[in-house]
Amino acid sequence: MHPEPSNASRLLIVDDDREFAALLRDYLGPMGYDVQTAHDGPQGVARATGESWHAVILDVMLPGMDGFEVLKRIRKDSDVPVLMLTSRGDEMDRIVGLEVGADDYLPKTFSMRELLARLRAVTRRSVIRPAGESGEEPEVVVGSLRVNPNTRVALVDNHPLALTPVEFEFLLCLAKAKGRVKSREQLLDEIRDREWEVFDRSVDVHIAALRKKLGDDAKEPRFIRTLRSVGYLLIDPERP
Repeated sequence: MHPEPSNASRLLIVDDDREFAALLRDYLGPMGYDVQTAHDGPQGVARATGESWHAVILDVMLPGMDGFEVLKRIRKDSDVPVLMLTSRGDEMDRIVGLEVGADDYLPKTFSMRELLARLRAVTRRSVIRPAGESGEEPEVVVGSLRVNPNTRVALVDNHPLALTPVEFEFLLCLAKAKGRVKSREQLLDEIRDREWEVFDRSVDVHIAALRKKLGDDAKEPRFIRTLRSVGYLLIDPERP
């Protein structure tokens, strides 16, 4: 569920630490965000799915329902960009969050400037441009796959794919480079607005999610092929 255009971006913060949530609200409010809060899992689900938001900041540790379960329920109804937070900073937490459908992940040791940069990146990727607006990009067609950068809709065999904003960006990047290999670093550089660790596993997690939604088989791929230690490519059926 996406909000109607407005001057302020509607942002929901789901965190049981009320003081921390208020701190984020006080910082992000002057930056152009209309910030609302929820303080437990069930309330977070209800507000995230029942109202329109430009983005959701979601804590992992919540009363009533943890952040992973909240995110699963959000993803049943909405592709709103979700930035997850954790006080533990475990890599496994981050991987689980990305697998469930988070667009990005931050430990609570983040700086406010980093949070703002990440938030702007995920919301920028979720913006839908109206048809006919200047700067419109042509649809990318690869075999039975069609990816429209303007409506941000991807179809396989004329069936729409339920992709998160980050998954869509990865698919679009691979589709534009059809038949050519993209390394993990190249993929990250093209869709992110910040530096990533060289061994960041988020690319592999998102590619695995894409494969699942495409109905692809990693061993006998129809769409995405892995080149071990090199990267990924989208198979071009017109090239041998």
